[in-house]
Amino acid sequence: MKIFNTEVVVQIMSEISQAQVESKIKEYIDPSLGSDLVSANAVKNISIDKNGAVRINIEFGFPIDIYAETVKQQLAEKISTLPGIGSVDIDVSFKVLSHAVQHGVKPIENIKNIIAVASGKGGVGKSTTAVNLALAIVAEGGRVGIMDADIYGPSQPRMLGISGQPQSHDGKSMEPMVNHGVQSMSIGYLVDDESPMIWRGPMATQALDQLINDTNWKDLDYLIIDLPPGTGDIQLTMSQKIPVSGAVIVTTPQDIALLDARKGLKMFEKVNVPVLGIVENMSIHICSECGHEEHIFGSGGGQKMSGDYNVDFLGSLPLDIDIREQVDNGNPTVVAMPDSRITEIYREIGRKVTAKLSLQGKDYSSKFPNIIIQNS
Repeated sequence: MKIFNTEVVVQIMSEISQAQVESKIKEYIDPSLGSDLVSANAVKNISIDKNGAVRINIEFGFPIDIYAETVKQQLAEKISTLPGIGSVDIDVSFKVLSHAVQHGVKPIENIKNIIAVASGKGGVGKSTTAVNLALAIVAEGGRVGIMDADIYGPSQPRMLGISGQPQSHDGKSMEPMVNHGVQSMSIGYLVDDESPMIWRGPMATQALDQLINDTNWKDLDYLIIDLPPGTGDIQLTMSQKIPVSGAVIVTTPQDIALLDARKGLKMFEKVNVPVLGIVENMSIHICSECGHEEHIFGSGGGQKMSGDYNVDFLGSLPLDIDIREQVDNGNPTVVAMPDSRITEIYREIGRKVTAKLSLQGKDYSSKFPNIIIQNS
C-alpha cells in the first residue's frame, strides 16, 4: 500500500489548466465584438502559478478605457468559479491598427482609419450623431478627428463650439482646430458664417480633397468624416480618392428616410467600403412633462433594414431636446452629460463601430519598405 504525501495531493488537486481558464473566458461574450475574447484573438497571455493565482492579458483592437473595468469584473466573476482558484489579475489594454481601404487608394499620413458617417437624406441628425460618436470614442481613449465634408452647409464648427481660422505655419498646410479633445477641419472655419458656397461640383470636391490632405492631423486612430446627405459628387469623390475603412449609416424609422438610407448603403457596397452598421436616430420621443413614450417616426425601421442587408444594428437614439440644445451650444451631449443614459448609448455605439472595424482586414502597406531601383 503506497502512502501519498498530503501536501502534494492538495497541490495537484488545486492545479488549474490554461484550457480551463480559456473555457471560462469564452463564456463572456463581448457586446461590442459580438463574440468571445478567445475567438476574437484578444487574449494575449494566460499565466497560472502553483497557488492557483491567474494573470491574464487582454488586448482589444479598439478604445475601451471606460468599459475595461466592466470587462475585468465580468471575467473575474466567471474565472473565480473554478475550483482551487487563487487570485485573479486581469490587465485590459487596447491597440488600434490600420485597416484595409479601397483598392488603389493610398492611406493618408498620420491617420490610421477613416470612418464615413452618411445618410441618404438631410434632417435625420447625422452631424449630431457624428460629433457625439467622435466624442464617445475620445472618452474611451481614442485619438479622434472629425472632418466636416459638407461644403455647402458646414455645421461642425458650431457643434464643437469652435470659432476662428486654422493656423498655417508654412503657408501650404493647416493645423486642425481642437476642442473637447477632438481635432477638426471644416470649410466653415475658412468662410464667413453667412456666406453661401456657390460652387459647382468640381470646386466642392477639390475643396474636400484639400481640407483632408492639407491638414496636419496629429496621429489619429480614427478620422470621422461627416458627409453631406445624398449620394452626389462629394460622396463619389470620397469613395474613389479618400481611403475609407468603413461607413456608418444614420437614419430615422421613417419610411422615406429609410428609402434614402438604403441608397447610401448600396453606394458604399458598390465602391467596396464595408458598412459597419446602422444607427437609428430619433427612434422614440419621451415627453419631458409626463414621461409618455411615442414612436413619432415609426418603429423598427433601422433594425429591419439591418436585417435586410445583413449589416449590424448599432443602436437607437431618442428624440430629445437636450441633444439639440447641447450641439447648438457647442457642448455636445457626450461632454455635457457624461453620466446620462443618452451618453451611455453613444459610447455603446462608438465601441460597436470601432469593434466591428477592428475585425476587418488589416492594412500592412506601411510595413513594407519602399523599393527604389537605381542605375549603378
